[in-house]
Amino acid sequence: MVEFLGGKSLDSATSMFITQCDTESDGKWNFKRPDEIEHFWEHGLDVSRSLWDQKWLIAHLDIEYVNFDFPAEPYLDPVRTFLLQRPSEIAVEKILLSCAISPLHVLSGRGHHFAWKINRDSTAFEKLIEIGNLPEHVEKKYADSLPPVNIPVDRDLGKAFAGLSLVMEYLAYYVKKEADKSSELPVELSAVEVPPQVRGREMISIDITEYGDLLNTRLIRIPYSLYLKPWQKNGILNDSIRDKIPYMVSVPLFEMSTSDGIDAMRNLELAAELASRAPSQIPDQTAQMLDLIHDYENSPVCEFHRWFYSEEHESAELWTRTYDRTPLDSLPPCSRFILQNPNDLLLKPAGIRHIVRVFLSLGWHPRQIAGLIRSKYERNYGWGREWYFYDAATRADFYSRIFTGLIKLRLDNLTHFGCIPVQESQYCNDKQCSCSLECYKQSLIERLHYERLASRPFNGLFLPVEYI
Repeated sequence: MVEFLGGKSLDSATSMFITQCDTESDGKWNFKRPDEIEHFWEHGLDVSRSLWDQKWLIAHLDIEYVNFDFPAEPYLDPVRTFLLQRPSEIAVEKILLSCAISPLHVLSGRGHHFAWKINRDSTAFEKLIEIGNLPEHVEKKYADSLPPVNIPVDRDLGKAFAGLSLVMEYLAYYVKKEADKSSELPVELSAVEVPPQVRGREMISIDITEYGDLLNTRLIRIPYSLYLKPWQKNGILNDSIRDKIPYMVSVPLFEMSTSDGIDAMRNLELAAELASRAPSQIPDQTAQMLDLIHDYENSPVCEFHRWFYSEEHESAELWTRTYDRTPLDSLPPCSRFILQNPNDLLLKPAGIRHIVRVFLSLGWHPRQIAGLIRSKYERNYGWGREWYFYDAATRADFYSRIFTGLIKLRLDNLTHFGCIPVQESQYCNDKQCSCSLECYKQSLIERLHYERLASRPFNGLFLPVEYI
């Protein structure tokens, strides 16, 4: 566990902080210095390290099985759970191997984690700085004393993390493209509710959502840590189900099959034996990262990102004359309900995706869709301290960008953009079913075909649809 913290001893650890993995809110996080890790051991707690590191830029990709109707499924039937992830796992390995990237591969309760690091004194790091889009307000945030360690994030590190976010998004798009060829379940870029499959609303998430937040806010589970998610997420599983789930630890997949990894993850004696021989250092893949960056820069994804950032959010001073004048009455009831009840519908990826699709079909530029979502995040809808810790604009940009990117790159065939799949995903509140989403879907398909996305001028965004 100490190896994963970035040093040969606790005194030399480079992780900025450690804390528990799964809690109900950031307010309950128990932040500690790396050299205080014994606190977690003594109290039987799971433990994660910060993505933020003193010496390195950490790259991390997460694949996991998600079931919205039967959340115990991955714990009760792990063999099936990991078999269903196999196409995505192979896709990650294939794409990384093409760039000679050899990550640390870790199994946890619901899926796979791949991690590697980039030297901050390298050409690869400099390239990521060049690529990164760091808005002025984020740069100012990073310059402050940030929780939980109360020091700023170095500007170059923040910009390189923003660049890494775009490269990892590129990686995720192509993992999805490859995995979709043989996956039995929908493969999405985040945990998006889908229509029912064989065992409820189940799907495979390529989870890059850590790149939708600031560097100081995100965590990575430490190998050999206890995996306590089934017991820490209140209201998800009842006691009778929990009693059927063994205690688990996350383990490196080292010189063994996934099946052997599942056995080690669910047997503390096997995990302890594995820890005596399986290293858990995050490998330095700095030189290899250059190939992945080069592939990104010469891809349609990079071109799409330049287009996405060609516009800016409207400033908050103008929201009453811009985003607040969005003609909600002309929207389908399902999307209108999300915007009128953003907490928590507009925090959920599926809710955001629905808004992105509808507004793209109306000719909005995706950066302005992000601005609209941000204007909801930064208003009082009972968010509590959500946006004191996280950044609303970064989150809104991230989700608007990835869902538009999937459409722009023809990786989202819009199969689930219709009244029936929206109802099956449980995102329709209209009992009369008066949405008629098919016309919005057809509009989006035609705009995409004729390259007319974002075709409406900004001053026309706030007129009723019938006048456009």
